[in-house]
Amino acid sequence: MKSQKNDTVICRLKAVRTQKGLTQTQLAGRVGLKRQAIYDIEKGRYLPNTAVALKLARHLGCRVEDIFAEAPSAEDRPVSLVDDGVFREGGSRLTVAKVRGDLVGYPLGSGISLNQGVSAADGLLTGCKERVQLLCNEEYLEKSALLLGCDPAFSLLSSHVLRTPGKAQVHWRFASSYRALERLAAGQAHIAGIHLHNAGSPAESNAALAKRMLSGAEGRLIAFAAFEEGLMVASGNPHGIREVADLAREDVRIVNREPGAALRVLLDDFLKRAGVPAAAVSGYDHLVGSHLEGAQQVMFGMADAALGLRAVADSCGLGFVPIESVRCDLVIPADIFDHPAVSVVLNVLQSRSFRDELAMLPGYETTCTGKVVAEV
Repeated sequence: MKSQKNDTVICRLKAVRTQKGLTQTQLAGRVGLKRQAIYDIEKGRYLPNTAVALKLARHLGCRVEDIFAEAPSAEDRPVSLVDDGVFREGGSRLTVAKVRGDLVGYPLGSGISLNQGVSAADGLLTGCKERVQLLCNEEYLEKSALLLGCDPAFSLLSSHVLRTPGKAQVHWRFASSYRALERLAAGQAHIAGIHLHNAGSPAESNAALAKRMLSGAEGRLIAFAAFEEGLMVASGNPHGIREVADLAREDVRIVNREPGAALRVLLDDFLKRAGVPAAAVSGYDHLVGSHLEGAQQVMFGMADAALGLRAVADSCGLGFVPIESVRCDLVIPADIFDHPAVSVVLNVLQSRSFRDELAMLPGYETTCTGKVVAEV
């Protein structure tokens, strides 16, 4: 036993011991220490040596780092983590957003993009999942907004925001329409991008979903763009797919999107209109997480059709069977409107340079861009 107090280490021994239902005397007997030694360790008066720490972990059925952790440095800040299941045990790089004064952390991919390299992190998650080691300053956080959605043109918006004076930034993170709104409502983002089709109803599906998901909180829907949604198929459309009903053919396999994704809602509605049960579509339950993943399945011959946008199909050299043109809206809570980066986003949407470039993307139409389409 090392008779030394160490302020750089947090001791969780009491919490772990109590959770296991052991008294100090019982644990001391198992480890071969006096009860007073366990008491002093829990009080932070002693820091045990490696051998004792390993014995404690073994008899408590946990890891040493579950009992002892490095105390946060002065740069560490409290953070709420999103997508907790994908954080790496050895530590994770994070995208960090400051939403209504609280820090929210999303994991960055651990790999290297073959065409984009490595994205810089805003913070590091090491031992403690409640705190983040920030790699950026307060001004950066104050002038950065987090946009969730699945329109690939959001990266274009982010680039145009970055070009404006004032250091404002928009971080775009992929999420389905439903998931984006869910996290916006939970205070885990500043803006949500959604693009539900109207399903033959005069009601605005985007506004209806936003109103329901925000649970009474006020906000606005700002039109981003209209774009073509449909089926991405191999170049030349070798299976001759012309409409959604063709997906029921025995020689056609698809990949689908997860429940809650706007494209999944679109497919289900058009299958219903065509009188085609989901069970009749080969691959209906084979799910991918994005437009690009679906396109890759078609490119590699793993599927004959995938849901996506014309712009994605075009960028991947695929054919495209249009289903419907829909409008993508940005949902912004009323109390976020004055955020520095959000204000810049609204200005960029009105700019000629952004609208002209956005209109150049295959399948995009920008006459609605920047207009307030609904209050919720």
